[in-house]
Amino acid sequence: MKTICLAALLCAAFAGCTSNPPPPAWKGNAGSALAAFSDAYLRGDSHIADAEFARARGEMASTGRPDLVAHAELVRCATRVASLEYDACPAFEALAQDATPAERAYAAYLAGRWDGLDAALLPEQHRAVVAAARAADGKSVLAAISDPLSRLVAAGALMRQARIAPADITVATGTASEQGWRRPLLMWLGVSLKRAQAAGDTVEAARLQRRIDLAGAATVPVP
Repeated sequence: MKTICLAALLCAAFAGCTSNPPPPAWKGNAGSALAAFSDAYLRGDSHIADAEFARARGEMASTGRPDLVAHAELVRCATRVASLEYDACPAFEALAQDATPAERAYAAYLAGRWDGLDAALLPEQHRAVVAAARAADGKSVLAAISDPLSRLVAAGALMRQARIAPADITVATGTASEQGWRRPLLMWLGVSLKRAQAAGDTVEAARLQRRIDLAGAATVPVP
């Protein structure tokens, strides 16, 4: 994602991305490993994701700078939220005192701690998500977010708050499908399946179950 979650986060962490002479090797190694982690995790390949994240974290830790490791943990937390997998981001919280105020605000946003959240510290598209959720008008907010991973992170944050509009469930499902991101796709299909079952729509439920079966539901649990 091209926000604090990934691309901009990495550029902030690795100041001098375009500088000359070339930056130290750890910067490129860590950046490529984090990108590979996110892609593998969203595709549902936990083995590769774990290995790539460990490589990225190790490269950052080699600098002795906890603020850089906090960046990595925030990327991991955002990627999990995009997959509807929630926790309190404990690895980031252990390093939060060395993170920036914007990163701490973003972590609170991901963790569902919106009471007292200073939305002005969030990336622009996520500020809009918080504002729309607080308005509680039921309108779609995800379609305006251009980056697919940012869109899914926002969807996950809204789902955690139980403030997601039905139209945005469709947007999130379509986004995961278009990107071939099996892990969040299965989770969102599971959400839609439960809604169809609750509504007694057996035809739609059967269609969704076929999609889940095709995507490989046995490898990633649905909610």
